[in-house]
Amino acid sequence: MNTTVGEPKPQTVPVVAVVLAAGFGTRFDPENPKQLVSVGGKPIVCWSIEAFERCARVSDIVVVVNSKVREEVESLIDQQGYGKVRVVIDGGAERVDSTAAALDTLAQAGIPDDAKILIHDAVRPFVAQSAIDGSIDALDQFQAATVAYASTDTVLLTQDLGDLKVVKSVPDRPNTFRAQTPQSFRFATIRKAYELAAEDPDFHPTDDTRVVVDYLPDVPVAIVSGAETNLKITTVEDIPTAERIAEQLEGFNPKEAARARMHALLAQAAGQMR
Repeated sequence: MNTTVGEPKPQTVPVVAVVLAAGFGTRFDPENPKQLVSVGGKPIVCWSIEAFERCARVSDIVVVVNSKVREEVESLIDQQGYGKVRVVIDGGAERVDSTAAALDTLAQAGIPDDAKILIHDAVRPFVAQSAIDGSIDALDQFQAATVAYASTDTVLLTQDLGDLKVVKSVPDRPNTFRAQTPQSFRFATIRKAYELAAEDPDFHPTDDTRVVVDYLPDVPVAIVSGAETNLKITTVEDIPTAERIAEQLEGFNPKEAARARMHALLAQAAGQMR
């Protein structure tokens, strides 16, 4: 199902955005957590928080961080005045551990079963408001939804044959999508899926939709239209693309910003020499 974005509907239940910013990213710079890297003039994590802060229908934000950068993230939140951020909590060793920690925090806070929970990877800083609204709307009809972008490439499903991978099947391209975030759920649904998954010793999904698909197979997951610009910043090679997207969205030009900083430093030096 592709949701269409019309006039936003008023919400009668809490709409909680969970921003996952706990990973350090072994494919990035282990000494420089990518959530704090500046893109378009501000840290990546700030882009993601602001996307949900701007959405009038989102009532609360929970930020999940790596304990090593918790103080810095909390300082950024205070500086920027993000009024919807209710709590910053420590995440876990894996992505699913961070989601589980957020769900436990919400349960302890007494969040109702029918609350709408939008789980978003902080390293997707350019999520569109239409994707957030579409996710919220999809939960009026479904118990689960995920933002996804139609694949323009043919997808191959493979299996092992000796030391090589071989093609097992080729899905029809109109049925293939690239998963993005937010991934959204009614609170009782995602809690139940995680409770069932916790009993499985082989539980290692890479996203929250997979948890519902695997452990609540009778629950359909709706597709909400994503965008090419909803980029996941995974390696340092993604930064130039991210800068271009930031420039398109907000008119930020990194070269001009660098020149402005240099001019400011030169002016400061000149002033000290007088």
